[in-house]
Amino acid sequence: MRRLFLLVSAVVLVDTMFFAAVAPLLPHFADELGLSKTASGVLTAAYPAGTFVGSIPAGWLASRWGVKPTLLLGLLLLGITSLVFAFANTIELLDAARFVQGVGGACMWAAGMSWLVSAAPAERRGELIGSALAAAIVGVLFGPVVGGAATVVGQEVVFSGVAVVAVALAVWAWTTPGVPPEASLGARAVMRALARRDVLAGFWLFTLPAVFAGSLEVLVPLHLDDLGASGAAIGAIFLVAAGFEAVISPIAGRLSDRRGRLAPIRVGLIGAVAMAVLLPLPDVVLLVAAALVVVVMSLGTFWAPGMALLSDASERAGLDQAVAFSIANLAWALGHVVGGGAGGALADATSDALVYGLLGAVCAITLAGVIALGRGTQVRSPATP
Repeated sequence: MRRLFLLVSAVVLVDTMFFAAVAPLLPHFADELGLSKTASGVLTAAYPAGTFVGSIPAGWLASRWGVKPTLLLGLLLLGITSLVFAFANTIELLDAARFVQGVGGACMWAAGMSWLVSAAPAERRGELIGSALAAAIVGVLFGPVVGGAATVVGQEVVFSGVAVVAVALAVWAWTTPGVPPEASLGARAVMRALARRDVLAGFWLFTLPAVFAGSLEVLVPLHLDDLGASGAAIGAIFLVAAGFEAVISPIAGRLSDRRGRLAPIRVGLIGAVAMAVLLPLPDVVLLVAAALVVVVMSLGTFWAPGMALLSDASERAGLDQAVAFSIANLAWALGHVVGGGAGGALADATSDALVYGLLGAVCAITLAGVIALGRGTQVRSPATP
């Protein structure tokens, strides 16, 4: 169990590290390739778009083919696309590499997390998911450092190194005992599950923070660049924010095991509403950085409870965990595509303040719905009476 936890944690760490590395590179690409906010949003959203397309096929592969082969496929795609990203010099190639890497990420998450959860007791599901997500957040934490390093020493060196790490992880996964594949219930069973109220609630509560995060990953780096922050400084700011998020995630997971899945999410929604109002206001780098830290901490309360909620609901619907996590991938990807792509385009056409205002309004409406849901039916962990 310990070896499996370490493997899955390492895989999701490297995957999210590559994903987050683009944030400090956006100003560099904007200068070198002449990217607008819309084009920057497309580059940011290419990864989650790939995850969106690959989510359900990845869950099907993991349940029919097995978790180990699916994980190895994801690592193969990570290694290949890291090399493409290292040497690409056009926005089309960069977008394509990010998209295919998102497909690989869908394979790694669906296979890795279902492999891990299948070995965990149900009463510790939220805590274990939160701990694995903390490793993923550490990847988000180091991603901007990797991106910042790429602006100094070059993309070729840094992203070739990511490919080497992918190979090492594939060797580790190859030597780890797998589990036999489960019988797939088919696409109709998945569609029936997605019509259930508890599955839909989990889906939305995993989508919403992804929308917010996707917008932040486009708007904040460009805003900081306008205020004079360097690529290294932007990387450092995101590093600090992700560090706080990594601390919050396992705490939120444990709280969801003990107090119900919605308890930490309510707190996060309150913080997200407040920060959506405050984020557009600062025009000093340090104040923007402080606002980013607070909103990222608020969003950090969603991930583990939301994923555990989806896992619980999918289990009640009769789905295996590989499909459950493919649904989580789908929710996350949809949110990032909307947040990064549509958020960047809307900010280009209007202003950052309008994007944040819309996010705050949606969070406020969701908070009202979560409070009503909590009064009507308690959404608790399987171990909670």
